[in-house]
Amino acid sequence: MNSRTRRMAIAITAVGALTGVLAACGGDDLEDKGSDKASGGGKKGSLVVGAAGFTEAKVLGELYKQVLDNAGYSVTVKTVKTRELYEPQLEKGAIDIVPEYAATLAEFLNLKENGPNAKPVASGDVDATVTALKKLAEPKGLKVLPASKAVDQNAFAVSSEFAKKHNLKTLSDLGKSGVKVKIAAGDECETRPFCAPGLKKTYGIDVAGIDPKGVGTTQAKQAVKNGTDQLVLTTTTDATLKNFDLVLLEDDKKLQNADNVLPVVNAKDAGSQEIADALGKLTETLSTDDLVELNRKVDAERAKEADVAKEYLESKGLIK
Repeated sequence: MNSRTRRMAIAITAVGALTGVLAACGGDDLEDKGSDKASGGGKKGSLVVGAAGFTEAKVLGELYKQVLDNAGYSVTVKTVKTRELYEPQLEKGAIDIVPEYAATLAEFLNLKENGPNAKPVASGDVDATVTALKKLAEPKGLKVLPASKAVDQNAFAVSSEFAKKHNLKTLSDLGKSGVKVKIAAGDECETRPFCAPGLKKTYGIDVAGIDPKGVGTTQAKQAVKNGTDQLVLTTTTDATLKNFDLVLLEDDKKLQNADNVLPVVNAKDAGSQEIADALGKLTETLSTDDLVELNRKVDAERAKEADVAKEYLESKGLIK
């Protein structure tokens, strides 16, 4: 399963069903990558960054590690396979910092606090979503730092040829065109409010059916490229769309929740302004396009996460 598919599984579960606790990836324990927290020798102390086990999370973990190393801390990255595991570790202080997604974490904490029938707190408004997240996180000893422009959320793509033929740039354009579309996606798309039902209700898109080829899979993208299907469910940081000559349609009415990337820290152990400032410089710089390119280098070029993170940070003047 590639990184976008893993992220998609998160988003579909969290913002679609909203009936169960979601996980970033499969698995059931922590994996150390380096020395533990107590052995850090940095001038300003040691920190542990938690990162889920898919490409994008690993890259973000390395970005956080290297900017904090540069700021004088001794930083270890731990790969943590599920949110059910790393969120309690973050509360306890066994992990100090985690790169997170605003809407997904907000709904995770909402369900954890208020039960499976809790009213959703996330929306397409990033400021409102982050505010809701803070209200849920702060009582747990967690500090939510500002969100970046980089967002990894559900997205829909068409072939360049199809977009040009029907003059499409947004999902609203697709709805106004009246063209029937078959969606290459997971079979759950038929009932999830952020997939087919949402496209019909919010945009008036004429959905002819679902082709259950999975979320953002090669088979799904190939079906749209070939014209078998017209729309594919993927994510905003899918690095392989160009390989299939596909383009994203803008979610101009904000059907999808705001899954902007942001750091969440243990307030007691990593809540200092100095840490916030170091991570803030990265947050202000990071864009969705940057994430796409970083993912591409790891997944397509087989580069190491640490190497692409270092190259990016140096190119932006964020580390020496």
